[in-house]
Amino acid sequence: MARVVETPQTRYAKSGDVHIAFQVWGDGPSDLIFFSGFESHVEQAWEEPSVARFLDRLGSFARVIAFYKRGTGLSDRVDITALERRMDDVRAVMDSAGSERATLLGVSEGGALATVFAATFPEHTSALVLYGSFARLLEDDDYPFGLSEQRLNSFADHLEAHWGTGVSLGAWAPSARDDVRLRHWWAEFQRLAASPGAAVAFIRTFGGVDARDVLSAISVPTLVIHRTGDRMVTIPHARYLAEHIPGARLVELPGEDHLYFVGDQDAILDAIEEFVTGSRATIKPDRALATVLFTDIVASTARAADLGDRKWRDLLEAWQARVRRLLERYRGREVNTTGDGFLATFDGPERAIHCATAITRESPPIGIDVRAGLHTGLCEIMDEDVGGIAVHLAARIVAEAEPGEVLVSSTVKDLVAGSGIAFVDRGLHALKGVPDEWRLYGLTTA
Repeated sequence: MARVVETPQTRYAKSGDVHIAFQVWGDGPSDLIFFSGFESHVEQAWEEPSVARFLDRLGSFARVIAFYKRGTGLSDRVDITALERRMDDVRAVMDSAGSERATLLGVSEGGALATVFAATFPEHTSALVLYGSFARLLEDDDYPFGLSEQRLNSFADHLEAHWGTGVSLGAWAPSARDDVRLRHWWAEFQRLAASPGAAVAFIRTFGGVDARDVLSAISVPTLVIHRTGDRMVTIPHARYLAEHIPGARLVELPGEDHLYFVGDQDAILDAIEEFVTGSRATIKPDRALATVLFTDIVASTARAADLGDRKWRDLLEAWQARVRRLLERYRGREVNTTGDGFLATFDGPERAIHCATAITRESPPIGIDVRAGLHTGLCEIMDEDVGGIAVHLAARIVAEAEPGEVLVSSTVKDLVAGSGIAFVDRGLHALKGVPDEWRLYGLTTA
């Protein structure tokens, strides 16, 4: 297939202090955002004909926006960070590209970011396509087909020792194991896409990601595509995604290659094009993934009795003003204020943790102790209010916290893997009115 377009111009979006490289091509009627796997270079990818052919085909039925992660390729070479800040990068790229709503195409590790983005921002997501992807990479008691941590570490060590030589092409693309030309390009691609340290950091970061609790919150049409013989991410990962994302469609294709551009790429593209170009009604979302924060002033009734009504009211107003400044700083949305506590939501758990930590630290100097509880889950959107089990859970979690403590659910902990935030296991808790036991975590004070 001949090239349809020349290599698109590389542009930059500003996400906080970080510059994110991206490209736009194609003239299709709707936008499609391409979330690549962990190796990416915004320009070098077009040098390989099989990659260019795949990207050209995407541009034949959509306006494609491809961004390349911080720390890699032509984006700023900063530390690899957790999903939340990378979601900010996606928003920045969409704003720069003038895209309000798009289909998300997540490949391999990029699928985890696309999945969480789709659940968190359904108003900006028209559909979700996942190829060769997973919700969690490592094995768990109820996720036996994941990799062992030992195997992941061994793989990371092997990559670090041989990065930039075309290492592991045979694992990612068994059918191209003996393709000398492709191996030469693959080696150069590795060197340009990331340093050995960045590559290993990516592997260790997404090895800690667990997005399973997010899947039920996805409300957009979803297509899961996977090759049945994929050795890097085995087919049970795809089946798990399809089973746990409401209404998701699974397309299983023959083949062993994990790389989307090796093997029968037309089968992948045919499935994507049919899915993307089909007509679907746009429905205003009434549910979205959010991180819910509850704060509670410890012993507020006794404190009010000690101070008297007027002094207590003045103290409460001063504290509420501080909390509102912190909510604004960390992009939280105040939902409700109960006098001695706040209910707020965030579009990312890392910001919610930092905000909760700041609230608990800034409260003692003005004479009160505050505790905070956090949970990430599907929320019912009711005009300016929110509801649902996620809100109920966060309310129960704050009740278990000690004075001055930020207590979070395991879902929150799993979603900030790679952020550098450290936790202490607070054990299993039976939360009033909530089925099952929940493992809770406190933040370390170091």
